[in-house]
Amino acid sequence: MTAKSLHFAEALALAVLSAIPGVSANLNVETMSGSIAGFVRDNGGLPQMGATVSLMNRYERVIRKGITNERGIFGFESLPVDVYSVRVSLPSFVPAIRQRIAVQPGMQSLLYVNLASVLSSIELVYAAPGQGALMSDDWRWTLKESSATRPVLRALPDLTDPADKPKKEPRQVFSDTRGLVSLSGGDGGSLTADALQSDLGTAFALETSVFGRNQVQLSGNVGYSARAGLPVAGFRTTYSRDGEGPEVTVTVRQLYLPTRSGPVLPVGPNDGVPALRSISVSTIDHMQITDNLRLEYGGSMDTISFLDQLNYFSPFARLVDELGALGEVQLAFSSGAPPAELLNSHSDGEEAGLREDLAMLSVMPQVSLRNGQMEVQRTQTFEIGYQKRLGSRTVSLSAFRDAVSNAALLLSNAPSSFAASDLLPDIGSDAAVFNMGRFQRHGYSATMSQSLGEKIEVSGSFGRAGAFTANGVSDSAQDLRGSVSMDQRYWASARASATVPHYGTKIVASYQWTDGNALMPAHFYMTQTNWPTPGLNIELRQPIPSFAGMPGRLEATAGLQNILAQGYLTLPGANGQTALLTQSPRAVRGGLAFTF
Repeated sequence: MTAKSLHFAEALALAVLSAIPGVSANLNVETMSGSIAGFVRDNGGLPQMGATVSLMNRYERVIRKGITNERGIFGFESLPVDVYSVRVSLPSFVPAIRQRIAVQPGMQSLLYVNLASVLSSIELVYAAPGQGALMSDDWRWTLKESSATRPVLRALPDLTDPADKPKKEPRQVFSDTRGLVSLSGGDGGSLTADALQSDLGTAFALETSVFGRNQVQLSGNVGYSARAGLPVAGFRTTYSRDGEGPEVTVTVRQLYLPTRSGPVLPVGPNDGVPALRSISVSTIDHMQITDNLRLEYGGSMDTISFLDQLNYFSPFARLVDELGALGEVQLAFSSGAPPAELLNSHSDGEEAGLREDLAMLSVMPQVSLRNGQMEVQRTQTFEIGYQKRLGSRTVSLSAFRDAVSNAALLLSNAPSSFAASDLLPDIGSDAAVFNMGRFQRHGYSATMSQSLGEKIEVSGSFGRAGAFTANGVSDSAQDLRGSVSMDQRYWASARASATVPHYGTKIVASYQWTDGNALMPAHFYMTQTNWPTPGLNIELRQPIPSFAGMPGRLEATAGLQNILAQGYLTLPGANGQTALLTQSPRAVRGGLAFTF
């Protein structure tokens, strides 16, 4: 069979999808919904039966699953207008992934899936059911001239035989349930990290579908602070409805900070141990303005209690313009706390949504003290990003402007002349959180990532942004703020992730170079997945063989953060004592993770 006849056979099979029950939208389907259907083949053009097809929403969470039939056909009907991703997997083949599939009212998104042992691919076309791209003049001429296709056309009435329609099964209360439990130990997290902090000790995440369309996620992070001698915890609950309406999240946290010599006056019933409590209610929704223009927006209402109580609102928005073959442009804005809902993580696999939920839970309020008063870091960010996919390669460009108030950084070996009312003990280190006041900065970056099959992915980034530099000695908190200025500095980073064949070991390593005489504050990226972290960072995940009857997967984990202790700014003191200012402290953690 020639390549031309193979493509014709695929097109013909997809052209009759509208007549196959459960594969495409019915002619009476609501005009505000669409469908996704496809044809799965191998390199020889043979249909592949039994391939698993996962449908994911815009947040890369699996919302539906399907299996290809004997013709290699799959489909998802009655989908709300939105952007989806599809992952097709079959043993002996490299999984194929297609992202940002736009579902339009009354339209069908048709996928040609080519599974291979090295590089699998998915081709996307849009068509109205039974019309559009598959029924162009070229295809009509082929159908008219090719007598070999007529038996297929005469088979259409049999395909719609009511006796072949599957009976509806009773809808389950809970379905597609997945969970993740992680036990770890080592260096504690920090109150100053913008995102992706270390967990507190024991973390869990659970997601399930309620009556098929309601998505519920519950995650928690609990531990024991050895420095404070009391437990610490955080919990997060998220509700959404299968792409319809907003996603609502409630997050609560309670931390006990360690006491130091000469502490500020604490509050709480625990024998004077300072307690930091926060509750956040956030929401995110989207609006499809045109076929290619989408607006994502939301906000969070936060309440923080420590010595005092602060309430503040943090709105955010992101406008995405999909330019087709020209790429994609994003404009983003946020004010207040970092918009964790727009977090772009590097997690992959079916548990990606669970790990992403834990990452968002770890984004804690960045509090500090100034003259004995509690302050919360607030950031106003404008960001623009561009992304274009070139086969297995992705190119990203971004530029941003940050205006930060009450910036919170870690200060180690603070001079004894510093007042205790300006130093907040950190939760997981001997350092203290210091209020650096206000600053403004701008920056830009360029990133190129390359996928080498499913097992290896590498990327490189280069950019320039504002960084703190020391210009003099300091003997007090006010002197320190005056002795540090903001200057532009270059940076470069590289990242590689690989999965070792046969053993399944997942290794992720990254390194960011910055000026050794400057401290570059972290920026919360809203338009790209690139997230450079200072110094050398290594993450290991090693699957552990399971015993008979074990329903899930067990793996050992290890994380090394900034193990070369880079990105530290040396601050000379008036009495010869040297202090260190940092954003990302060195940390080592390890543990076990169970996914089911």
